Formats: sequence, structure tokens, C-alpha cells
Amino acid sequence: MQLFFSDHIKAGIIQLKEEEARHCAQVLRKQTGDVIQVVDGRGNWYEAELLDCSKKACQAKILSEKVVDQKRDYRIHIGIAPTKNISRLEWFLEKATEIGIDEITPLLCQRSERKIIRNDRLEKILLAAMKQSLKATLPNLYSLTRFEDFVRSLDAFTGQKYIAYCEESVNITLRKNYRAGQDVCILIGPEGDFTAEEVKLAQSAGFEALSLGASRLRTETAGVVACHAIHLLNEK
Repeated sequence: MQLFFSDHIKAGIIQLKEEEARHCAQVLRKQTGDVIQVVDGRGNWYEAELLDCSKKACQAKILSEKVVDQKRDYRIHIGIAPTKNISRLEWFLEKATEIGIDEITPLLCQRSERKIIRNDRLEKILLAAMKQSLKATLPNLYSLTRFEDFVRSLDAFTGQKYIAYCEESVNITLRKNYRAGQDVCILIGPEGDFTAEEVKLAQSAGFEALSLGASRLRTETAGVVACHAIHLLNEK
């Protein structure tokens, strides 16, 4: 199934922006009168008939609509340090979107090897993953944020807060500690892990040091494991 995205929907009319329109008209060769499937990134799915279709813009009239991504009673926010090899971060974004994630904040940590990212490119990865997995909700991707600033910004966060840390002395696990139905924020560090100073700062802000298992995981793998574990622990 070919799925299109639009965040410009008004008075029963859907506008496809240039990139989506080009794919619709030039690649798939859709024409006026064809019926297409569209999601808006907020959980809604539309069936619509094309009124006009060119490689620069397409308009479609909504025939039916439904909510396909019901809101969960918990939200997942992962703060993660971008990897030196950006393709690994892109892989995490793709898989986390397929699994289901609400918010992602790239973190600039003391041991970060990558200090610059392009949010526009990463947002395209999220969009493609949403459409490929037939979801209708697009995760929120925030700008690269200094670790200290992010930790302090969550003072009012009422869910559970964890910082994944590779020290052998850490024995808290999600299975034993996470309470189903609770919002959660999990911090995932760079290739060299968080520093002891960063862990101490996070703990002083209410984060609990967390183990994701006996294996030493890559940053992107740890992010996927954490995301999937929360979903499994919320299964009823």
C-alpha cells in the first residue's frame, strides 16, 4: 500500500507538498480521479480522491477518515547521543518509529563524537518509517540539546526517568522497576558511555541508573531495546 503524508488539511481538502506530490504524480503516475491514502502524522488516516495532480502540488478531496493510532496511556521519550556514524542513529530512528515512540531528543554529551546533526534529514527518516510501517503518528524530533540542559528541563516531568549506564554495580532493570502505564524518559549515552559526572547530575535530577542487560550494547541498539521493552511491559 502506498501511503502519503500531509499536514495541510483544511475544509475537506488535502494538499500534498512538493516532495509528496512529485512522488505521487511523477513516480507513481497518479492522475485526477485516482484514490489515495493519506496520513497526517497526528493519528488520522484519510482516503481521498485526487482533484488535480502535478509534480509540484496535488489536491485531494477527503472521501473518508478514521483514527488509526489510538493514544496509548503512556508516552515514550528517549534522549540519545547521536553516533559518530550517523547511519546508526538513522537506523535507531527508523526502528523506534516502527515500534512506536513519541519523542526523541538528540543529546550532546561530554564524550559525544558527533556534535552536529541535520534535523531535516532525520525528520525524513522518521516520515519514511511512519509510512512504511503504516502508522499515522509522527514522533516529535527535537534539536540537539546539551545533556545538562535536557536533564534540567525535565524537572516537571511526572513520569519515570532513567539513565542507561554500563557500570557493573547498576542492577535496576525496566522489568523490575518500570510501572506499566507510566510515561517514561530514558537517556542513552554516546559510544564511550556517560561520564560519572553526567550520571551523578542525572541522578540528582531524579533519574535512576538503569541496566539494559549483561551485554554491552551499541548506542542505537540500546535505544531500540529500551523502546521495545517499554512496549512489552505495557502489554496486557
